Formats: sequence, C-alpha cells, structure tokens
Amino acid sequence: MINLEIDPQFETKVESILIEGAAQITLRHQSNLPNPALTIVITGDQQIQELNQQYRDVDTPTDVLSFQTEFIDPENQAHYLGDVIISFPRAAEQAQKRGHPVEDELQLLVVHGVLHLLGHDHVEQEEKARMWKAQDEILRQLGVVDIKIESEG
Repeated sequence: MINLEIDPQFETKVESILIEGAAQITLRHQSNLPNPALTIVITGDQQIQELNQQYRDVDTPTDVLSFQTEFIDPENQAHYLGDVIISFPRAAEQAQKRGHPVEDELQLLVVHGVLHLLGHDHVEQEEKARMWKAQDEILRQLGVVDIKIESEG
C-alpha cells in the first residue's frame, strides 16, 4: 500500500498516478516483501528543511529524504518500509535546470527515495553503482530516460 500525501499548494501540479506508479514499480523491481507499505509526502522547502535540520543537522532544503523503518502491522501484516519526503520546489527547480518535465524529476526522486527505504545507499562507490544501476533500470521501465540524480556521495 502506498499512502500519498500532497501539500494542498502542490495538488494540482502533481499527478498522483505517476508518483504511485513509480513507487510500485520500484517495489516490484527490488523487493520480495509480502504486502509492502510506505508513505510519500510531497511538500515545500520549509518542511523538508526542518526535517533535514532535525535529522541530518543540515540547515538547507533538499530534494528528497527517506526515513526507513522496519515495522510489520499486526492487523494486516503490511511491512511498513518508511517515509519518502519530496520537496516540490526543489524538484521543479532541478527539472528546469536539467531540461526535463517536473513529472520526470518527481518520478526519479520517488524511485531514489524508495530505493533508500529498501536499503540502498550511495555513500561508498560500489553501493552507489548498484543503486544507480537499479535506479536506471526502474526509470527505463517508467519510460523516463536520460535523467540521472546528482549527488555529492
């Protein structure tokens, strides 16, 4: 189950079917968990900056944050993977800068965030290569090509 929360100011700018689809394809590609669940939040810079400060001690907005959990709901046995928080303004700015639609950028950020929930990371070069390969394969399945996430790690 994918729970999608979109800040009201961005509701008309976000195609929820694309967001949910990107998460579902990522889960099918990378996970064999029965009944996985997660939450995706599309928000503004202020909220993501506050979270970035609180959890990473970085006082600037960022494009995507992932908060991984390992919770199994006793009622429905759903494996709750965690939360992916995306800044719509960062996504829009990056899409414009890179010359592609904001929908493609949002899908990239969803895939990237869900991969983090599934245990991927890009701190070490070998881990990064594995994550980027999975990300590229998933984006191709979504029809999003010639787009890459930039990172310092």
